[in-house]
Amino acid sequence: MLQAVLQTGLRRSLRPAVGNAQYAGTLIISRGMAEGATGSGASRAGGVASGDAYTKREKANEDFYVKEKEREKLLGLRKKLEQQRAHLAELDKHIEELTKDQGGEHN
Repeated sequence: MLQAVLQTGLRRSLRPAVGNAQYAGTLIISRGMAEGATGSGASRAGGVASGDAYTKREKANEDFYVKEKEREKLLGLRKKLEQQRAHLAELDKHIEELTKDQGGEHN
């Protein structure tokens, strides 16, 4: 609501100076798009890296979430690896039993 009132007032003040209503509307739209949202980093010289406390906390939470998911995946892979190693050990044991029972060379 306040933005609409400000735009209308700005348009009225620009019309006599510019003389072209279409240009004045474009000027207001481009000005509105140039403004950075709170915490977006667009309005600061350093960009997102110089963000406010909320932006930094949000990024830290996202980083923590990603690291936690990667940790869970790694633990799952380690568990699968141990299961595969145990299965390979069983297969080796079974192969040794079969080769002993075949005769010929005594292993």
